[in-house]
Amino acid sequence: MIRSFAFLGVAATLAACAPQVPDSGRAVAQAQSASQTSTFNAPAQVAATPLSGGLADPSAAVNPSELAALGIGSGAPVGLAQAQAQQVPLEASPQNPQPALASNPGLSDEQSFTAVSSRETIESDAERRAQQIAQRQVVMPSALPQRPSDTGPNIVEYALKAPNRKGQEWYSRSIFAGQGKFQRNCATYNSPDAAQRDFLARGGPDKDPRGLDPDGDGFACGWDPAPFLLAEGGN
Repeated sequence: MIRSFAFLGVAATLAACAPQVPDSGRAVAQAQSASQTSTFNAPAQVAATPLSGGLADPSAAVNPSELAALGIGSGAPVGLAQAQAQQVPLEASPQNPQPALASNPGLSDEQSFTAVSSRETIESDAERRAQQIAQRQVVMPSALPQRPSDTGPNIVEYALKAPNRKGQEWYSRSIFAGQGKFQRNCATYNSPDAAQRDFLARGGPDKDPRGLDPDGDGFACGWDPAPFLLAEGGN
């Protein structure tokens, strides 16, 4: 008997500690009752007011000819696409006709027999040649003008009469003629021709007060008579 009471006590204790299971049946019943009793009001109707001017007719707003010119409604491409679509590819062949060239008044067609024969005759051509001969002017050669005497030494004449060539020593020079004086004084001239002209005007080639010809060839600041000799030999 005592063992039975002990077993009942344990069972009661376990029942008190077990969690309660929610009653799902009662929740479902409450939801069904709420859905049956709820009502929804119908939305209020909205009245549409027509525009006072009405809708414009698109076909009446634009002239159909203008639409056709723009390629609208005709199915034709517009602009560059239309021009490209109308071009037909040309196959390269010797039998193709010669393309027509646009006339250009700035270009002469005197070499074209067809063009000349269409507007000229033998008589008109002879008359035109006679007019050209009558307008021709013959200029007779005249003597060269005399060179002014106040222009300084003639370096061309000096080059043609020089007894030596560039770099060939022909005149005596001082042993004290240095490269520093030569370079410093030659830098004051804008060209070798100007240096040679001033060199001759100062007593060269026998004298060289400015040290323009330290090697004694008679040519100042590297001036070379070879171009003048070449020109004279070509004549």
